[in-house]
Amino acid sequence: MSDDPARRTVRPESGLSGDDYSPTWTDDDRPRIPRVAGEREALIAYLDYYRATVEMKCRGLTSAQARARAMPPSTMSLHGVVRHLAGVERWWFQQNFERRDVPHLYFEADHPDMDFDPPPDADFAADLAVWRAECATSREIVAGHDLDDTARPLDWDEDVDLRWLMLRMIGEYAQHCGHIDLLREGVDGRTGA
Repeated sequence: MSDDPARRTVRPESGLSGDDYSPTWTDDDRPRIPRVAGEREALIAYLDYYRATVEMKCRGLTSAQARARAMPPSTMSLHGVVRHLAGVERWWFQQNFERRDVPHLYFEADHPDMDFDPPPDADFAADLAVWRAECATSREIVAGHDLDDTARPLDWDEDVDLRWLMLRMIGEYAQHCGHIDLLREGVDGRTGA
């Protein structure tokens, strides 16, 4: 607890002081998640919040920092996570839900881990742009469908609805935003929720 009386002020609605909360990212510009929302609005808001978290936590990094494997023994890097998420966006929304005939982004039979293990010539800024474009395409797909619309993913024997897919993506992003928090801290010590 802080010795500064201003920081110890208890908030009446929660009974908590500022010291009881996680530190925040100083230039946090993520969209606010509505506290009261319909199902579609809430799903979109949560997914976009996590996408904005990726964007925010990758801001200001050099290519070398983005490529750093900052949390040994893990071999993950921020660059690799961004490439992975771009591929996941394409895989689920375009290739599986809409069955678009588009190639995999970072996968080759003899190099299946090209997402998490970027080749030496991979460009972080370009890969961020690819991820942003994949997110934009995914948003267009969501806008064009009802939550009850279904599709059968490749190699599956049951359908999924768009609601399931959005929840699946929220889970994917939540998991990787935790990785991103640790990786960013390992790169330059920066922390915050």
